[in-house]
Amino acid sequence: MTATTADSPGAAADPSGRHPQRWLILGVICLAQLTVLLDNTVLSVAIPSLTEELDASTSDIQWMINAYSLVQSGLLLTAGSAADRYGRKKLLTAGLVLFGIGSLVAGLSQTSAQLIAARAGMGIGGALLMTTTLAVVVQLFDDAERVKAIGLWATVNSLGFAAGPLLGGFMLNHFWWGSIFLINIPVALIGVVAVVRMVPESKNPQGDRPDLLGALLSTIGMASVVYAIISGPEHGWTSAQVLVAAGVGAGVLALFALWELRAPYPMLDMHFFQNKRFIGAVTGAILVAFGLGGSLYLLTQHLQFVLGYEPLEAGLRTAPLAATVVLLNLVGIGAKVHAKLGTPLTILTGMTMLAGGLAVVASFGGHDYSGMFVGLVLMGAGIAFAMPAMANAIMSAIPPEKAGVGAGINGTLAEFGNGLGVAVLGAVLNSRFSALVTVSAASFPAAMAAAQSAGERERIADAFSSGLETSQLVGAVALFLGGALAAALLWRAERADSRQRPAQPEDATEKTTG
Repeated sequence: MTATTADSPGAAADPSGRHPQRWLILGVICLAQLTVLLDNTVLSVAIPSLTEELDASTSDIQWMINAYSLVQSGLLLTAGSAADRYGRKKLLTAGLVLFGIGSLVAGLSQTSAQLIAARAGMGIGGALLMTTTLAVVVQLFDDAERVKAIGLWATVNSLGFAAGPLLGGFMLNHFWWGSIFLINIPVALIGVVAVVRMVPESKNPQGDRPDLLGALLSTIGMASVVYAIISGPEHGWTSAQVLVAAGVGAGVLALFALWELRAPYPMLDMHFFQNKRFIGAVTGAILVAFGLGGSLYLLTQHLQFVLGYEPLEAGLRTAPLAATVVLLNLVGIGAKVHAKLGTPLTILTGMTMLAGGLAVVASFGGHDYSGMFVGLVLMGAGIAFAMPAMANAIMSAIPPEKAGVGAGINGTLAEFGNGLGVAVLGAVLNSRFSALVTVSAASFPAAMAAAQSAGERERIADAFSSGLETSQLVGAVALFLGGALAAALLWRAERADSRQRPAQPEDATEKTTG
């Protein structure tokens, strides 16, 4: 924490040098984070209401959902870099204000176009919040407490996923659709007051010049890649729309990398990728998000199409996963495991449990929720161990003055990994389904609707179940191998660090006495 400037209003540090209100501040940060994460999922249950009351088309609905994701994912790196330069507290406050204003406009929208524009504005606020919250956590907590703090921060991700559909369903049962956005406003107001009064300011003391071209290239590149991933399942992975977006994204990101290597004050120092610890953490972070995003995508279809639950019922039945993550991190078990095993073994253990849980769901959850319940609990335990360890590994591999950029990288990897998991495991599912039954329909519900007899519907249902099982097993294998790879890379990095460490005291003495 010595690499940044900080001021702490109204509180003196305790004898250990730690901020005395750090846990209370963490609660404020998690509240702000939860607001953003709820908004990622709450809209899904409001689709029927939006279709009816705003006369929204299928394309309108897609843009209501995607405008938020595209803007947020495209701006994560830029938001993190801006927070490092101008101050994380300032940008956290600005994110809450923008998110609150966007929520107000969204809740009072009268047309689809207004709601889409409001969602894009909320995406800007969301990008600022997602990066600054983790950066502030890194600044407030030292090595002894950081894993536990990041674990609690990461717990909010699971809580947001589980609570979003439930909160949305409750609000829609009692109020009109705009209430799902207006509920964000009091939370944002409370957050602004708490942040202004309690959160210490911190920023990069060097005051690097802003990398405007890098910000532009990263925003266009990431938004294009995420758009291709989002559009793939609907339009087909070989469609011109998807291929052009993917090509533009890959090309612009390549230009971004070349520019960052030459820029005098790069937004993202590409030399980070020479750090073995950073590479191992990045690999693991993508694979955790890959497994989580892909498996939840498959589980949602499994619960609704195979076991026959309604969307809200399906959301309730995924709750054991989130509840396990929340419980293990709240009581600090994840941090204790990390302290005992170290980062590589903790990640390997978590990824193995996540893979095992997905395999249990595939093998025993086909027609019985009890088998799925066991798998969900096992997956939740794996996430509780692996995700905080991975985020801590990324942030530890980046200088403290670049904490905002590190948080932006962590968020970008999560977006990319989630989309990749949906794309790859969804493609495996569709390939297996198409190989078992010959249907012209593009989706399972359409194929069932087009079936001519009960026997044909049964064959289609069995084929879809088989496709789900295959894709879940593929995901389990990928998670295990990915966990082993990430752990091996981090283990090698730690060995290299330990070999260099004995020389450091001698070097420090020479510099002091010289």
